[in-house]
Amino acid sequence: MRNKSAIRLLLGANFISGVAQGISMIAVPLYFAESGQSAWFGLAYTLITLVTLFWAPYAGSLVDKHDRKKLFLVLMAFMALALAALSALGFSQGLNNYIAVGAFALTFWNYSLHYLCFYAFMQEITEREHYSKIASLLEVQGQLASALAGGAAAVLLDPEMADYWGFEAWELPQIFALDASTYVLGLLIIFFMKFESLTLREAEKGSLWQRLKIGWDYLKGEPYVFLFGVLTHAVFITVLLHVFELSPTYVKQCLAGEGDSAASIFAISEVLYSVGAVLAGLAIQRIFKGFSFLSAIILLTLITLLEYGAMFSFYSVGVFWAVSLLLGLTNAGVRVIRVSYLFEVVPNQVIGRANSIFGISNTLFRLGFLALFSLPFFHEKGQVVFSFLIFMGFLGLSAGILGAYYGPIVGKREAAEEEEEE
Repeated sequence: MRNKSAIRLLLGANFISGVAQGISMIAVPLYFAESGQSAWFGLAYTLITLVTLFWAPYAGSLVDKHDRKKLFLVLMAFMALALAALSALGFSQGLNNYIAVGAFALTFWNYSLHYLCFYAFMQEITEREHYSKIASLLEVQGQLASALAGGAAAVLLDPEMADYWGFEAWELPQIFALDASTYVLGLLIIFFMKFESLTLREAEKGSLWQRLKIGWDYLKGEPYVFLFGVLTHAVFITVLLHVFELSPTYVKQCLAGEGDSAASIFAISEVLYSVGAVLAGLAIQRIFKGFSFLSAIILLTLITLLEYGAMFSFYSVGVFWAVSLLLGLTNAGVRVIRVSYLFEVVPNQVIGRANSIFGISNTLFRLGFLALFSLPFFHEKGQVVFSFLIFMGFLGLSAGILGAYYGPIVGKREAAEEEEEE
């Protein structure tokens, strides 16, 4: 592997910033859930997601046009300054909803550019024969960061846990300051990283619209790649909504009376989710060794459907934690297989724009679900569980369509392998 050192540094920088990002993304929804403002946050989250619909295509175009190392450096510098400013405002003027949701929004929008750049950069500096290994490593390091973030959140945010360790529970401005500092550290790591590009990328000029059209035209010519990229996001869509929007409400409505605080139940579920995801990253290729990649994705999607069925049927902290572990495994398993497939079939020249278009479909689905789940019905005592029934139907439909187009999707990968050999 020619860029082993650069890959390690890139993974390290992503891990460091991912820990603090994870704490922030746990802390903000929990802040609104514990203050009884879940509906307010739900509306804000919907608006944040709506902005992503317009931001993501531009982000994909930036990733395919510019030097990805320089793009990372600019992004990390901006995030460090912005979060430091919000932290300072929180300390000096007192925390309010707008500061909290502002930090959440910046981090959420950062994901759109950060991960498009991260995956495109990894594809650019990795040999084709190592794509599956790299896809697993990406998931393992990302989920280890999430696990550490969940554990840190459990200690830092829960007053009882903090008191046990001999300090006062942290407030959001302190969390944002920690987040800003990790962006600075990540920036320094990437600044000193050296690498050899392993793909040929042609310089692209023209307007933003012309560059976006190139990505769209590529997917129009590859309808089964488009179908795969959209439908294999189904598990991720439901998990993202569950973690950021529904899980805090579910814990507060249905589980917090079992003796544990909402903060500790929620934070521990994040740790367990990440443990499941790490296990998937380490073992998913071995577990499904005898399956085709698409059969494995369909099976994992159907298992996720059953996981939501368990949460609908049983109001138990133990079941919630078990499902959190399994959600991590199934979601990460799909992601590892999905990333490996897309690395193999999508040219590096358009990978940022292709992924941004998949992201648009992801966002549209999430907007529809968010609009639905913002209705008062889902915020009344115990009724958030009906969202899990909706997820079950969505996952069943996605798995059915993937099964219907099984042959052409698998055939595309086989064709890409034959083209590479020639």
